[in-house]
This record gives sequence, structure tokens and C-alpha cells, in this order.
Amino acid sequence: MQDLQLLIHRIIERININLREPLFDVGPYIRAAVEIDQMAKFYAFYGITTDHPLHFKFNHSSLAGSFFLGKCLVDHSVLYKSDIRGDELKSRGDIYQYDKFNIPVHDDEAIHIKDSFLLKTLVHNFSHDPENLEEFIIQNTAALNYANIHGAPVEGCFLGPFCTVDLTTLHDCVIGSFAYLQTGELSHELIAPGRIWIRSENGYQFNYQFEETILKKYIRLNPGNPPAGLFMDFVESRKDSFQPVFDAAYYKPPTHAPLGSSLSPYAAVKGKTRIGENVLVAQRAYLEDAWLGNGANAQENCYIIDSRLEGDNVTAHGGKIVHALMGKKVFVGFNSFLHGTKENPLTVGEGCIIMPHTIIDLESPLDIPEGYLVWGHIRNHDDLAKHSVSLDDFSKIDGEFKLGAMQFNGNGRTFVADFKHRIEHILEANGAYFEGNKNRGHAQKDSDIAFNTIQPYPEGRLKGIYPTIEILP
Repeated sequence: MQDLQLLIHRIIERININLREPLFDVGPYIRAAVEIDQMAKFYAFYGITTDHPLHFKFNHSSLAGSFFLGKCLVDHSVLYKSDIRGDELKSRGDIYQYDKFNIPVHDDEAIHIKDSFLLKTLVHNFSHDPENLEEFIIQNTAALNYANIHGAPVEGCFLGPFCTVDLTTLHDCVIGSFAYLQTGELSHELIAPGRIWIRSENGYQFNYQFEETILKKYIRLNPGNPPAGLFMDFVESRKDSFQPVFDAAYYKPPTHAPLGSSLSPYAAVKGKTRIGENVLVAQRAYLEDAWLGNGANAQENCYIIDSRLEGDNVTAHGGKIVHALMGKKVFVGFNSFLHGTKENPLTVGEGCIIMPHTIIDLESPLDIPEGYLVWGHIRNHDDLAKHSVSLDDFSKIDGEFKLGAMQFNGNGRTFVADFKHRIEHILEANGAYFEGNKNRGHAQKDSDIAFNTIQPYPEGRLKGIYPTIEILP
């Protein structure tokens, strides 16, 4: 596997050159992330549909267990069990609006991954960099377990486990574990683990910082060691459920998806699970004794266990819901961890917004009223009072507002309106409002998808490396 070892060394050197400021060595983290022998054990696979432009090009890369959809170009990179989902890329002829500018897109956008290391990472949406509309680039970057790169071009960066970069362009930044960023653009920044930071051009900022001692219980990362903590234990304890899904040439899920819904053959489904109409269940989602009402979704790396989603629920990438009753149109943000138990169930009222990277880990039953904004770390009713505000009250904020470790500056009404607008967009894009032949979205388009597999060299110097392959219509 000499070529693969040299490739990993080259990636480390290129990222470290970018991270001279701030001074950061990614080597100990990458080398400890995964056993190199694993890179030759898993096939990669790609989807073909009539709804998405087709162009894949893989050059001197390792792609073990990774999935590709849309236009994806990968050069001199290592991707391990990552999802490169290009079903929302911009199309030729689109008009991209930025501030007062209306910029035409002159070619179909492509995701271009170069000199990068992505481990169990999700890449989705489209580039929100107005200076480079046709290329969603990930270059000289390492991202560890369950990081989300969502509409966020990144160059020369290190992304810690369970972090999310959302609609933000990054240059030469280090993003800590479980941090969430939606800030537009950042350069040469070091973001602390567990920081939740939203900064909008509409004139508001939302900031929250998890306490270090609390965060370490859930996710911690030390040089030379793989990520550890309760989050890792949660996903690792269920990984065997995906084995038959990926081993079979054709896997038939044990539950029915009605017309208008899409259940990926690469999702794990167990127990008494019910899927309603216009539901999207993406690859690597995990459902166990789950009830998904009409228009709900479970995106990549979502876990829904012993829970009921009443309908039109958005569970963003990496969201986890256990022993919960979720009212209609509840939004659960990226990598949130909602963990009730049989003795201590969670009930979330209709129209609530659970902020990205929220931890609800209950020690007593909890009922969240309708129409609340929720964030932070919550174990009981007292914690909820310090980490939530009704959306009506939040909309009345104009200026500075503090509650515990959360700080908000700006206009609350605009913040709430922007969030609700984005939730509606997600529901529309996912096909929650499909009826007849109208309002087709991912749930309908992904029901007619074919999957092809590709394999690496099995032995010798090139073991774990994939041949250079270009796939065109």
C-alpha cells in the first residue's frame, strides 16, 4: 500500500502548509483516524438518475465506502465512507442572487475534491461562494468523523469530528469538534470545540459556547487518538446494522415506502418502522421502531429510534432522535442529539426549532411547548428554561439579548423569519409537498436511482487506490 501511504503523507503536508497560521499539525489526527488496511476493504458507489447531470472523475484517489451523486471530481484524495451528494448543485442558466447582484451560472456546477482527506464526512448543497459559482471546491482539507460540509467551499482547513460548516466559505481555518458555523466567510480562524456561531448579513449574530467539561463527555479529540465520547459510542454500537445493507448486491428494506417516498437501499431499517407519504430517507440513515409521518425526512447519518415524527419534520444531516414524540413541522438541526429514554421520554411541540448541535440528554421526562427555539445542553425542565425562548418572544428582540451562555445581537424577527424560510425551502426541496405531478423533490427523484459500484486495487503497491476513472453520460 505504498502509494496510499505516500498519498496520505502528501495530503498532510499540503494541509499543514495552509495551516502555518494558525500553526496546526493535522498529521497526528489523520494518521490515527482509520487503519490504512480498511481502505481496500470497501467498494465505492455512485448514483445515476435522469434528474442530475452525470460526470464522475476519480484520479489517483482512495474512495473506500464512499457515495457520489451528481457531478463529482476527485483528485489525489482519500475519502472513507463519505457522502458526496450533488443533488442540489447549481445548473447552467441559473441566476445566483447575492446581495444586489444577479449572477448567471454559465455551466453546471461540480463538486471538486483535491488533495483532501474526508472521513465519514457529508458534502451537500451547493457552493455559496459568489466568486466561484460553478465549482464547489474542497482542497487541502481534512474532515473527521461525521463532519458536515454544507454549501461551504473549504481550502486549507481542518474540520473536527461532528462539526458543521454551513453556507460558509473557509480559508485556512481550524474548526473544533462539534462546532457549528454559518458566518458567510472566514480566513485564518481557530474555532473552539462546541462553539455555535451564526452571523448573518441581515444584521444579527447568535453565539453559544458549550462548557468544555460537558462537551468532553460527548466528543473529545486528542492528537494521536481517534475521536472518543458518547457520540462515537452511540454510532459505533449500531454500525453492524449497516453490514447486510452494504454486503448485499441488492438489499430489500424490511418496510414499505409508499409512492412519492424514497427509502434508500443503503439505509438501515429495524423493528416496526412505518414510512408515510412524501418521506425522504437517505443513505446511511438508521431507523428503528420509527414512525415517520407524511413529508418527514431522515437525512444522512440520522438516527431515529423508538420515536414518532408527526409530519413535515426536518431532521438535518446527523440529527439523532431517541424515545421522542415530535410534533408537526419540528426542525432538528445538524448533528443534534435528542436522547430520551423509555422512563424519560421527550415531547416536542409543533413548530419548534431545535438549533443545530443541540444536546438534549434527559434525566427526567421533558415536554417542550409548541413554537419554541431551543439550543445548548438540556437534561431537565430547569435546563430548558435556561436554553429556550418562545419564537414569539424571540421575534420581539431588537438589540442585545443574553440567556445563560447564549448571546444574540440584532433583530429577532429577522432571525426567526430566516430560519422559517429555510425550513420551508428544505421541505420543498425534499418533496414534502409533492402532489400529483407538482412539487417534485428529492423524495420523488431519488425513488428512481440506480447504483453502480467501483473497486480499488486489491493487492500490491497500489492496494487501496482506485484506478483513474471518468464516467460520462
